[in-house]
Amino acid sequence: MELKNILETILFFSQKPLTAKELQGILEVTSNQSEDEAVRAFKKTRMDLIEKNLALLELEFEGAGRGFRLVCVAGAWQFVNRPDYAPWLRTMVGERSRPPRLSQPGLETLAIIAYRQPVTRAEIEQIRGVSVDGVMQTLLERGLIESAGRAEVVGRPMTYATTSQFLEYFGLGNLADLPAADELRRIPVTHPESLETAEPDTPQIAQDGEMTETDELRPPQQVLPAAAEGTGSEVPA
Repeated sequence: MELKNILETILFFSQKPLTAKELQGILEVTSNQSEDEAVRAFKKTRMDLIEKNLALLELEFEGAGRGFRLVCVAGAWQFVNRPDYAPWLRTMVGERSRPPRLSQPGLETLAIIAYRQPVTRAEIEQIRGVSVDGVMQTLLERGLIESAGRAEVVGRPMTYATTSQFLEYFGLGNLADLPAADELRRIPVTHPESLETAEPDTPQIAQDGEMTETDELRPPQQVLPAAAEGTGSEVPA
């Protein structure tokens, strides 16, 4: 028996994504419960060996041109269909299975948080040029962002960061898989302790959707991957 084939079998049968650590645990428990020496041989399988074989499986399925592939999303591995075949699956499962799309303000706000986390609400509003209260609440309710502690500045404002659900929503293995957005990271912001000294003619923060002088600071559209539109075209196989 090959480790690669064992991992493939476990993932194909699993009803949920599994991390390399969870796969290692399954190998160990199975070995402890079996009298078969061939099975017990995988009891002490190293993590790096599991990860290497998962990567090999990923490449094999990617090159095979099958209707599904193996992917790592938010640190966990699972089989998913290829987006090209989504229309037929959508007919089977219905439109209600698709996650609701994020609005453009939601995508812009989420992009800022993703690339500059941990970030405060005030810093987000400086970059977008509009109030983000409603958008932030929506992102929190959908579990795409979460509180990440408090900033070490005057007033100790709350900071926000993305969640593992954010990675799942956009099909990312980790934050390093985000496309490059150096321009967004370079946009300067004024930290809370400096706001009291701002010039009187500083543009005021408007409600989301209203144009202000700071609109030119908005990040370019489609900073996040194409999946950011929430098409829901890729589902577990």
